[in-house]
Amino acid sequence: MRAQFVLSEIGVGLRRNLTMTFAVIVSVALSLALFGGALLMREQVSVMKDYWYDKVNVSIFLCNKNDAATAPQCAKGSVTSQQRQQIEADLKKMDLVETVHHETADEAYKHYKERYGDTPLAATITPDQMPESFRVKLEDPEKYKVVATAFAGRDGVESVQDQRNILQNLFDLMNGMNIAALCVMALMLIIALMLIVNTVRVSAFSRRRETGIMRLVGASSFYIQMPFIMEAAFAGLIGGVVACAMLLAGRYFLIDNGLALADKMELVNFIGWDAVLAKLPLVLAIGLLMPAVAAFVALRKYLRV
Repeated sequence: MRAQFVLSEIGVGLRRNLTMTFAVIVSVALSLALFGGALLMREQVSVMKDYWYDKVNVSIFLCNKNDAATAPQCAKGSVTSQQRQQIEADLKKMDLVETVHHETADEAYKHYKERYGDTPLAATITPDQMPESFRVKLEDPEKYKVVATAFAGRDGVESVQDQRNILQNLFDLMNGMNIAALCVMALMLIIALMLIVNTVRVSAFSRRRETGIMRLVGASSFYIQMPFIMEAAFAGLIGGVVACAMLLAGRYFLIDNGLALADKMELVNFIGWDAVLAKLPLVLAIGLLMPAVAAFVALRKYLRV
């Protein structure tokens, strides 16, 4: 009987405040969708870092005859055979170095033509203008500075470059987008909480006669508050379900179909469906508990005798 009464009161409350309930659902759905999207964005950045950092190299470019006029460190001319052998030997002695590959000027020219052969500039480049280099793969890419410190400024070395810097701008952009999404999510969350509190108070005010009678017959405060708390929880749960649907639709239309980024950006290792599905229980739990807690806190003061 009590359960039936509580459920009937929930239905009455939702019908009386249909517009505000709808606003709560929309605001909760948007804030939770942004929250879930921010979590997925952070995981995507982490996956991309793990994937690309494992593949990037440290490049040690050696001096050639054309660098003497433009690079002060190459003022003594092209790298000598002895300097090249010494650099390679020192690299292989380092514990943090996994592999060392020597790329000749001819190989560098071939790779350049494969990438930029259709551009006007490529027609003016000759093999002797391309620098030879050592491509160094580190066991821990974060220790790039150890190699840079050891070889930068050395005789025969034109420059030491970490290929991670090429990717860092992309990761910084994605992290910035993630922070922006979290800021918008926080704003939407505040709006949702304010709507929940106002909706609960309006609902309680419209039923003040019923709650007054319940107090007179000895009903506990928790029993009086339960319909209002469950109304807020129900609206939040619907918002959570909508947010989950938005996350699933976003993964489907952005990566698999629609924009089909997985096909257009084959070099990017996108997160899978398992990562999205793993976030849905958390989104649903927050959607259920957040409005319930907000309603409980608001009602403790409003319904206090």
